[in-house]
Amino acid sequence: MRPLAAAALAAAMLLANAAPAQTLRIGLREDPDVLDPTLARTYVGRIVFASLCDKLFDIDEQLRIVPQLATGHEWSADSRALTIRLRPGVRFHDGEAMDAEAVKASLDRHLTLQGSFRRSEINVVQSVVVVDPLTVRLELSVPFAPLIAQLTDRAGMVMSPKALREAGAQFGSRPVCAGPFRFVERVAQDRIVLERFEGYWDRANIHVERVVFQPIQDTTVLLANLQAGQLDLVERVNPTDGAAIRRDRRLRLVGGDELGYNGITINVGNGERARSPLGQSAKVREALELSIDREVINQVVYAGEFVASAQWVPPNSPFFLKDLPMPARDVARARRLLAEAGTPNPVVNLMIPNNPDLRQVGEVIQSMARRPPSSPRRCRPPRAGTSRPSSSAGRAAATPTATSIPSPPARAGRTTAATATPRSTGCSTRRAPCPTRPSASPSTARSPRSTSSATAGASTSGTARTSSRIPRGCRACGSCPTG
Repeated sequence: MRPLAAAALAAAMLLANAAPAQTLRIGLREDPDVLDPTLARTYVGRIVFASLCDKLFDIDEQLRIVPQLATGHEWSADSRALTIRLRPGVRFHDGEAMDAEAVKASLDRHLTLQGSFRRSEINVVQSVVVVDPLTVRLELSVPFAPLIAQLTDRAGMVMSPKALREAGAQFGSRPVCAGPFRFVERVAQDRIVLERFEGYWDRANIHVERVVFQPIQDTTVLLANLQAGQLDLVERVNPTDGAAIRRDRRLRLVGGDELGYNGITINVGNGERARSPLGQSAKVREALELSIDREVINQVVYAGEFVASAQWVPPNSPFFLKDLPMPARDVARARRLLAEAGTPNPVVNLMIPNNPDLRQVGEVIQSMARRPPSSPRRCRPPRAGTSRPSSSAGRAAATPTATSIPSPPARAGRTTAATATPRSTGCSTRRAPCPTRPSASPSTARSPRSTSSATAGASTSGTARTSSRIPRGCRACGSCPTG
């Protein structure tokens, strides 16, 4: 699913003529990892880098690639060399010039530093050639169309060669780049403080003196701090909080299309864990896809703020394929595929990040992908610790659909809310029959509680690798005292 691209802002920060002495306080959903563009991995780290480290290219509000530290580029006739022209007069926070040698030093570091997470993004670059002080040429092993897009992210951030030499492996503790704000201090799990860099090349468009990033993982506490005026901006908002924010006249919700997405990555060839039905059989993987209703996930977990799709780019992207249909949920076909694969009851272990909305996504997928009994059975008591998701939403879901994993972007201005939280399930000891309907398809946002599915025994696991199951043959059917 594509995450909600939204921010909630305190009304005081909406003034166009914000005073230069202002401090902008931004709440983050997590604490970023190391502030080193070569080694960084986290999403929230990108938000800090946006103030700290300019890139060769950027992405504007229309999702178009535009120059930032670059002024232009040209491809060679065979598309195996990219020449980049640089912006003149740019300085790093330590006063050193940002030039072609600095670009070469940063790209070479991305390609060669032990543990670099940028190497795989730009490993088609064989060499970086300094043409003149404001021109570099990237020579490639093969033509690679996404290269400029990669340079709009951390691979395109240019670091001060002097600071790299002096700090060595500790560069991330005091990063020096060419962004609008320079690094001041960091207190782990508490704050990251940046202050305005007076030598910034575009300083006329910078209107605040300091930026303080505060990581607050509990989304309830995060929103409470915003409402109390302790924060000016929250970088991400739970869709379930959207209605409360819109009701608060002191706050404003801002949303739009974005490029990020959440997906499921399946191990098909890496070690022992790939030797599972899911990793070994394409039919089992297709069956899992066919068991998932992405619009129900949208309604239940994301309050209907997203748009279901079979693609990982938003509809306004030039790479979006309008004629690519989104496959519908098809439990009967999923069962046939499992039978053909010779694994009618495979177990799928799903590891998920330990945050509230993705835990809910995992629980809903678990409910959808759990294979129900083929005929009605009598209820029996739940085993200790069993749980399954229970959900509610403010609006019924649209026609059931299923896709592979990515989904397009959020839409602003939607007002429904939804929750999906674990609840103890299972029937009481009273042996009343459970009228199961194995082929039922979901028609409302509550459907994950009663949908049939293709895979059996699916479990979810988060950071602590917890898992949950429901007694085989016992489902939330409405006939038992526990529902």
